[in-house]
Order: sequence, then C-alpha cells, then structure tokens
Amino acid sequence: MKIIYKDGHVDECPQDQELHVIRHTAAHVMAQAIKRLYPEADFAFGPATENGFYYDVDLGDTKLTDEDLANIEKEMHKITKENLAIKPFILPRAEAVKLMEERHENYKVEHMADLADETEFSFFQQGEYVDMCIGPHLTYTKALKAFKITQQSGAYWKNDKENKMLTRINGVAFHNQEELDAWEKEQQEARERDHRKIGKEMGLFMTDDLVGRGLPMFLPAGYTVWQELENYIKEKERARGYLHVMTPCIGTVNLYKTSGHWDHYRENMFPAMEMEGESYVLRPMNCPHHMMIYANRPHSYRDLPMRIGEIAHDFRYESSGTLKGIERGRHFCQNDAHLFCTPEQIKSEVADVCNLIFETYKDFNITDYRCVLSLRDPADKKKYHDDDAMWNHAENALREVLTELGIHFTEEIGEAAFYGPKLDVNVKPAVGAEYTLSTCQLDFCLPAKFHLTYVDKDGTEKTPVVLHRAILGSLDRFMAYLIEETKGKFPTWLAPVQVKVLPVSEKTLEYSEAITEKLVEAGIRVALDDDNQKIGYKIRAAQQVDRVPYMLVLGAKEAEAGNVSVRDRKGETTTMDLDAFIAKVTDEIKNRTYNN
Repeated sequence: MKIIYKDGHVDECPQDQELHVIRHTAAHVMAQAIKRLYPEADFAFGPATENGFYYDVDLGDTKLTDEDLANIEKEMHKITKENLAIKPFILPRAEAVKLMEERHENYKVEHMADLADETEFSFFQQGEYVDMCIGPHLTYTKALKAFKITQQSGAYWKNDKENKMLTRINGVAFHNQEELDAWEKEQQEARERDHRKIGKEMGLFMTDDLVGRGLPMFLPAGYTVWQELENYIKEKERARGYLHVMTPCIGTVNLYKTSGHWDHYRENMFPAMEMEGESYVLRPMNCPHHMMIYANRPHSYRDLPMRIGEIAHDFRYESSGTLKGIERGRHFCQNDAHLFCTPEQIKSEVADVCNLIFETYKDFNITDYRCVLSLRDPADKKKYHDDDAMWNHAENALREVLTELGIHFTEEIGEAAFYGPKLDVNVKPAVGAEYTLSTCQLDFCLPAKFHLTYVDKDGTEKTPVVLHRAILGSLDRFMAYLIEETKGKFPTWLAPVQVKVLPVSEKTLEYSEAITEKLVEAGIRVALDDDNQKIGYKIRAAQQVDRVPYMLVLGAKEAEAGNVSVRDRKGETTTMDLDAFIAKVTDEIKNRTYNN
C-alpha cells in the first residue's frame, strides 16, 4: 500500500500502520464531504483512532439527523470515485496562518497559535479541500475502499468543558469490504448482547433523566442479581479473614486533601458542598475512610495483616459521553478492600489477592484476560505523589512479587494510581475492547499521609503498607459484563427467577399453585405465570425475555401423574418427580454451578 509523507515522498506503508493511515485519510475525505454539504463548517481535530476515525466540527446552529449522516457518507463515496490526488505542501508560519484565515478555519488558526514554537506547518490537499496535517496519507482518494459513518456526539473544543461544544462525527474504515462486513457483523452481535437492551427486556435496571444521567436504579430482578454477587464475594472474603465495614458516602474536603485526591483526582469528583462552614464532597473512592478506620485504635504487628472490606457506594463525575448503562455511571458500588500489612507480608498478601481473583474468574468461567503491571510515567510527575524513592521501591517490590509468583504480566507506563503502582487484570468481553475488571494496588504513600503506625516486634513504631484491591471491580460493571457474556442467561444461582411455572390452562392452575408453593418452601426463586395466554406464548416469554433457567410446563397429564415437565433454556424437555427436580435446582444453587 503506497502512502505519501508530508515532505512529498511516496513509499510502502509499514504493515502495522496501514489501518491508521487508511482511517486518517478517511477523516479527511469525510471533512471534505462535510465542507461540500455545509460550506460554513469550521473544523477542529480529525484523527484516526484505535477503532476508526472522527472529526470535530462546528456546524453553527445546524443539528445533523441520521439522514444527514447518510448523505455525508454518500458524498464520501463520490469523492473516492473522483480519485483525487492527495498532495502535501509546507508553508512558513505567516503564510500558513493566512491560508487558514482565508479559508475561515478558526480552530486551526487557534491551534497554530498554541504551537508557538513551530516556524512552519504542513498541509495535505485533495481537490478543493485543504487540511493542516502532518500525514501520512493514501496517495489517491480511490485507495479508500471501505468505510462507514457510525454516529455523532458532542465534544468540547480541546476537551475543555469551558469551551464550545462541537459536533463529533465518528466513522470506521478498513482495508476492504470483507473487513467492514466482519465489523458490522460484530456490531450486530454487540447490539444483541448490549446489557442496556437486555437489562430493559428483563427488567433489571432503569435510568431516567429526572433522576440524573449516569445514575441507574436497580429494579427487583436486577437487585436480586446484585445481592447474590454481594453474598458471593463477601463469603469468599470472610473465609480469608476480611472484616467488613460500612462507611459514609460523603467526607470533608480536608479528608481528601490529606489523602491527595483533592490535588490529583478532583476533576473526577463532584463539586464540594458547603455546610455550617465546612466543605463536604461525595466520595469517589473509599481509601481515606478505611485509613481512618485503621487509625481508630493502636495496632501491634500481631494485628497485621488487617483486611478491611466494604461494598461501598462511590460517585465520580464522568462526562456524559462516556456513560454506558451500569457499565460506567456516576454512581456505582465497589467491591473494595484495603489490606494493612508489614513489608514482610506484601508477597503473601499479593499472592492471596491474586489467588482470589483467579478463583473468582474460574467460578464465573472467565478465561480471556491478561495481567498488566501499571507504572508511573516519570515524564509526567504532576499526576502522581512526588516521591521518586517511594515510587522506585513500590514498583520494584510489586514487579518482584508478581515475578516470584509466576504471574505473566506486561508493563504499561502511565497507568498507575496517583499513590502507587498496581496490578490490573483486564478482561476481553464477548464484544468490544478489553477493560480492567480487577485490581491490586501497592501503596506506601497514603499510610504515611495519614500517619498510620503499628508497634513492631522490637517495640518501635513503623508505618504499614496498604494493598488496595477490588476483585469484582464494581458490582455494577461486573453485572454488565455477565449480562453481555451470557446474553442475560444467568446461571441458576444468579438468575432473578430460577423457575417459572407455566400452567397449560386454567384446569391445571390449582396444581400449578401447589407446585409453586413447594418450590418457594424449598428456597427457590419462582414465578407463576397465571395469565390467560396460550402455552406457546408463555414459553417464549419465559425463555426469550425472562431467560429463566427452568420452566415447568404443567398440563393435565402432569397433574394426574403428580410430576412436572421440565423445560430448560435450550428447549430440552424432561419429565421428573418434583422432589428430584427440587434437589437438582437446590444443588445448583448451593454449589453455585455455572450453567448458562
């Protein structure tokens, strides 16, 4: 694949850069199409991204519709058929600014002013369209073979909410139509698995703008799943000596100044509230509260390790464009814990956390994941607690422990917490990009900030080390992950309704009620569908909408024989004695069998 660089030379594109160049060129072609259809359009930035491309554009008072996006894409196809040559040129600063001013590219002019040290600027031109860009690009527009505009959204100029909101138009581009078709098939699969769609169908959770964006509310069915997850992880933690606490969802600003969150994390926090001369803020995380619980009384080395856990409500100010159902909201509940230990106990505590993570993943059949050692970016120290010696010690300590434990990991610069390095376990969901589910963070910083101590064997006071860890991450995100992995077909122990009783007609309603009562007595979550509908409709609703693990289809034959006809989610039917069926279901619940 031939590409052209800003100095005008043409060369073969490195294979690992092909998609980036294709998508970058697609952004320019889209901008040209927009300019043809909307001559007053003023363009900001239009880069290639990992999954496609976008362009931020100021369209004045114009609001684009789906039909408008289709017309832009249609114009893009016209431009590719015109097979316009893509040619670079370079201008000195004064001429470059003049060119952009003449073309009414106000955002480009402002951007050039920000680049005060640059003496010249490069441009690429295709037909009548000119864009300030460093390239490289395809050599002709016809080389752009397969693309699609996907959506529009809002984006602040320079990502600053004090600036104007622009229209961001997103698209995807690939080498050929086959790759685009494969992507569209994956998107269809993603739509079918989308936890927001399934959550609405199953009545798991809801949102309402009157309550607030990013503030989901769990309905009875969804809260049942949530409680089962809470019970599961708390049992695991109690077996490992965790002590569970409950702390308030609010704290003073001074608490977060002490921890360092106010300096390093304030942009992700809700604004402070003034009450009786003191400033309070909704908490974005729980470590400061847990530090204070540790500080509540003196400690000896004999008390350590001390493991404090909490299913904690947290609040973070996420931008509206990043909100996604219960996967990412402004309120969520963390499966959080802080382990206070001596330096000698770091290895055993990290090992125990890792074992708990991997044991949990096995229980939920999570197999596609990777471990990442997230480190500080030494070139951007403002983001982190300022103590080079502490950082070097903490990073080396965590690296050595993971190596000794035989855990395969990669290292990523710039992904550490502001107070210390961390092990992130990133999962690859059924569709979409990977994200962090579990984490274990090594912290020498906060214990010192809060003046935490313990009396060691020699009688001297020392500062404990803290491990911040989350196994399920947030229960909200973990539940979203499970919904999309299973398409809402939860294993029996997690299912909101474990058995649905379906009388064939009113003649077997009394028998169905008796069966339902026995299932309730056995501790099984059961629902009786006594609607006056045909049995085929009831089965489809139970199987495709409610996604219940088991349906009991009860007709005259079952009532006469005193047994039950069991239908599972796969549509397989078996006649069973009721006691045998109850034993089967209760065994799956007790053992938390992962059968979906």
